[in-house]
Amino acid sequence: MTPMELIGVRLDVAGNIPVLFLREREGLRRLLPIYIGTPEASSIQWASEGKESPRPLTHDLVVNLLGALGAILERVVITEVNEGTFFAELHLQSRTGSVVVSSRPSDAIAIAVRSGCAIYCQSEVLDVAGKIIADDEPVEESSDPDDLEASLQGGIASSASTDDLVDEFRDFIESINPEDFQP
Repeated sequence: MTPMELIGVRLDVAGNIPVLFLREREGLRRLLPIYIGTPEASSIQWASEGKESPRPLTHDLVVNLLGALGAILERVVITEVNEGTFFAELHLQSRTGSVVVSSRPSDAIAIAVRSGCAIYCQSEVLDVAGKIIADDEPVEESSDPDDLEASLQGGIASSASTDDLVDEFRDFIESINPEDFQP
């Protein structure tokens, strides 16, 4: 297992999709980009910036549940990549012993950031998906935190304008009949 550090979440310029970036702490310092969903990107971004919501968000809830049950998140491990899909595990120490729980990497990282646990990656995953980029070389994707924050708060923008979406929805509403919902 290779120790990793969270570089952050950026937007892929081409697809306007959030990308989670991890980097090896030592050795080749390969960068591991993982495409993730907007809610998870927001959650990671918030936790990385130390922001707190007035009520627990989903990943906060998981951390609170672990604490209430007396479990400690020891580490998160990115275990596999299969056809572009990444897999991860939460390694917990509970009152009854060690427990490993399967997870999406985005959820695992969001929980890890909140709990302060270590992040690791299997060497095989880095061999397949890791990118060698110099430490001082900027990450390709948009790294402007303001751009990321605006996109994540408002959702990822689609190519259709808001007016087009409203018009399409209005046409749909006008075309439906109560009979359309009968079995």
